[in-house]
Amino acid sequence: MPSNFQLRVLRSHSGRGLFAQERIPKGSLIVEYVGRPATAKQIRENREKYLFWTSDVSMIDGNVPANIARFINHSCAPNCESRIRNRRIYIFALRTIQPGEELSYDYGEEYFDLQLAGNCRCAKCSK
Repeated sequence: MPSNFQLRVLRSHSGRGLFAQERIPKGSLIVEYVGRPATAKQIRENREKYLFWTSDVSMIDGNVPANIARFINHSCAPNCESRIRNRRIYIFALRTIQPGEELSYDYGEEYFDLQLAGNCRCAKCSK
């Protein structure tokens, strides 16, 4: 079960992002990425922004109001990682995250190629 860390959606270098409002220790389970089951068409086309594979054959659509984790942006030098357990997606801290720091994880090669078209705007690549 995710901890009850104080998180806030704020402006970011790539639109809106999710920011820590308190220190988050390394290894902490921060938040669950939630959504509704993706439709057959969404799975087949795999083009929408908030889709997340939960297994080899199942996917969720995270574009729902209850999913604050959808505001976590991609980074090539992330401070978080996603882990799938029993078809549920959890976001963990890879290192200690300081108050005011934006949360990020690596979206993976498939998303990078489909959605970002090889043009990464993360803080590491924008330098």
